[in-house]
Amino acid sequence: MKVIITGGTGLIGQALTADLAADNHEIIILSRDPDTFAGTLPKGASLQQWDAQSADGWGHLADGANAIINLAGAGIADERWSKKRKALILDSRVDAGQAIVAAVRAASKKPAVVVQASAVGYYGAQRDAVLTEKAPAGDDFPAEVSKQWEPATAEVEMMGVRRIIARFGVVLSNDGGAFPRMVKPIRMGVGGRIGSGDQWLSWIHIDDVVRALRYLITAPKAVGVYNITAPAPVTNATFVNIVGNVINRPTLLPVPGFAMKALFGEMAHVLLTGQRVVPARLTDTGFQFRFPQIDNAARDLLTTGTN
Repeated sequence: MKVIITGGTGLIGQALTADLAADNHEIIILSRDPDTFAGTLPKGASLQQWDAQSADGWGHLADGANAIINLAGAGIADERWSKKRKALILDSRVDAGQAIVAAVRAASKKPAVVVQASAVGYYGAQRDAVLTEKAPAGDDFPAEVSKQWEPATAEVEMMGVRRIIARFGVVLSNDGGAFPRMVKPIRMGVGGRIGSGDQWLSWIHIDDVVRALRYLITAPKAVGVYNITAPAPVTNATFVNIVGNVINRPTLLPVPGFAMKALFGEMAHVLLTGQRVVPARLTDTGFQFRFPQIDNAARDLLTTGTN
């Protein structure tokens, strides 16, 4: 396959690239700064400059591609949400989507599928409700971003291109993302639940993220929204306790909600609420998770050190 990945130097993109390259597929990673990552890619993967706003300089590569996987966007948890940061988070996602639409429009042979990234933040804070792909959108900042992010590539459907919307949960990996930051205080013996600890964590092991994406791009009937989460979300308190048990550390020091608000501002709302999301459509297709339960996922990541 010929696969184009935007945001390919991020956590999911790197893991997906390595997996595809191991099977001798051609991967083209679009990057605003390709020189930084030159020499770090596996055989079969290459970097292509782009401005993350248009099809200039790379659009021709979409011609005949098997898949375009759009993972581009500024990190939502990298900085406090100032007005400027919020604008960057939203604009970077919408602009990338519009660039892909332009490339597909110009292609004489359209790509077979476009995968549009999104997040379970789409659902907002809905407490204990079990959320499938049919659940309504929320009204907080992450939800508002997702409601504009997802349609950014919708136009490709009118061109006859199959489109998948992948709503990712919290991806667990030793190579980056939230997991190392979540584990660090527990390793130091100062970890505990956040706030009440009752908020739900919709998580997924990085291996299952890659497997799910590959499964969906090669399934001709797969179309529309898919929650990319493990089938068994857990509360924050359960997650913390399981990690503590796996690495044999105490988890007796809770982090008060007011402290989270002082540290993270509006972003604390996401950490103190969460969503109870399940991958109903993915499960219905017969997809089999390697790590359906948090205890096995945590043990794999924290004791093998291979992910």
